[in-house]
Amino acid sequence: MRAKLKSSHFDAVIDSPIPIQRNRLGLRLHNNRLRELVFLTPFHQLQAPQDVFGENVVLQLNQYFADATHQFSINLDLQGTDFQKRVWHALIACPCGMTSSYGDVADIISSAPRAVGGACRHNPIPIIVPCHRVVAKQGLGGYAGQTTGVNMVLKKWLLSHESAI
Repeated sequence: MRAKLKSSHFDAVIDSPIPIQRNRLGLRLHNNRLRELVFLTPFHQLQAPQDVFGENVVLQLNQYFADATHQFSINLDLQGTDFQKRVWHALIACPCGMTSSYGDVADIISSAPRAVGGACRHNPIPIIVPCHRVVAKQGLGGYAGQTTGVNMVLKKWLLSHESAI
């Protein structure tokens, strides 16, 4: 039996209904803002949030998993370049149940599709900043820098949960 990994570097670790080996979510909070959401394996120990803001983040994630149309209202602390932040804000505007191509997002922010893909790959707050809704002109594209494997299973699950595929 594998030992449980300590989760002390997260402000909370919660379960999700995602049916793959990345079904726990690690949350990093800073000054009442969500800074990072990390997909974790079940070997990370669950850790309850320690304040009201963390409890609200967990509540809203659970609401999303119960109803994909849930509209998040969480203060975010997006850490990245100005370009990455422009991409991430464009992604937040992509409605649940819909997808946009890398080219569509690039047109919105006057950039190139490949650069949009790079910013998606470095998204620190997946699900809430819905990079999973960005797809290739032909097919799903990638997710978190991969075009095969567990990350693509995760992308397909999120899109299916939102009835986007």
